[in-house]
Amino acid sequence: MTHSADGTKIAYESAGSGPAVVLVDAAGGHRDFNSLRPLADLIAEQGFTTYTYDRRGRGLSTDTQPYAVEREIEDLAAVIEAAGGQASVYGWSSGALLAIRAAASGLPITRLAVFEPPYGGSDEHDDTIRAQLETLVAEGKRGEAVDLFHTVIGVPEDIMAQMAPIKPALEKIAHTYPYDWTIAGTTTQDHIAAVPAPTLVLDSTATGKEMHDGVEEVARLIPDAVHKRLEGEWHGLPNEVLAAALTEFYQH
Repeated sequence: MTHSADGTKIAYESAGSGPAVVLVDAAGGHRDFNSLRPLADLIAEQGFTTYTYDRRGRGLSTDTQPYAVEREIEDLAAVIEAAGGQASVYGWSSGALLAIRAAASGLPITRLAVFEPPYGGSDEHDDTIRAQLETLVAEGKRGEAVDLFHTVIGVPEDIMAQMAPIKPALEKIAHTYPYDWTIAGTTTQDHIAAVPAPTLVLDSTATGKEMHDGVEEVARLIPDAVHKRLEGEWHGLPNEVLAAALTEFYQH
């Protein structure tokens, strides 16, 4: 456990031995879901110390209002400090945008890798949807908030059906979906262009043109970026494929 600048408790765990790699989860993800732990373990096997953490309001981490993207950047800063003061970072989806924002703000991120940051290609990340999410949560309609979020971001119906067993767990952290919406809705070209670290920008062949266009734009805007499109599924890659790409990048 570490503490962010505003006193929020941020729960984290580490594995392996070697240079630090911090992994930043996507919307709805936290350590109880094992969403990043298998990937972290594969990276750790290649001579790294990996750090996974619960973003604020999720899992064992606490929360402090009012929310601001800057508070989540401070959370990541606290984990990097716990990891020794500097680290390579991997961010997935909205967690990728958070990692980009953190790098642009000057956090000691030595190398940055991001998978499918949800940037550009649409105007769906607007204040109207965020307000709807907040209202549904306030009214206790957490299940509807989960459905709204995943529908608007374009999750295919078959994948939404596969998520049914974990929907009750997602409902518990539905109050954090507006946080990710805020990150996506406020990340600008200037933020992305200000990333100083060498960056690997990844996407999956199966995700689709809209996401591909946004990912390509992110890779174009970051001054020192390489883009790789790998064989995978919708908004995901096999952990073995992803770990191989990340460890090759982090070892350089």
